[in-house]
Amino acid sequence: MALTPSERDEFLSEPHIGALAVAAAAGRGPLTVPIWYDYTAGELWLLTGPGSKKMELINAAGRFSLMVERLEPTVRYVTAEGPVTGVAPATDEVHEAMVRRYLPPDKVAGYLEFAESLGEQVVVTMRPEHWLSADLGGF
Repeated sequence: MALTPSERDEFLSEPHIGALAVAAAAGRGPLTVPIWYDYTAGELWLLTGPGSKKMELINAAGRFSLMVERLEPTVRYVTAEGPVTGVAPATDEVHEAMVRRYLPPDKVAGYLEFAESLGEQVVVTMRPEHWLSADLGGF
């Protein structure tokens, strides 16, 4: 059964791991990678390196898809696809907010220290235009 828009929004506001998919080279399937994301005010956003393969392909395509799923208490998923609406340098505050979304408080400082070795990050935002969603019930 498809989710209502409010159920979809609530689900995306929970800290699930997403699978980002973006068109790759001709004759290839899309690049698909797990990623942390957040969803606020109708926009998905994520962090990545400005020189990463993800960013290179997102820049070329101008859009991407994100699929988010869970298995319990019921099998549920949401897929959102749409255009990139912005790319901006990530601030320390934005990076910390994303880390706090996914990690317990006692792990945040350690992860942020590790993340410094990853280099500069950018915030990529996308406003979904196309949706697929379902709750398949408990099995």
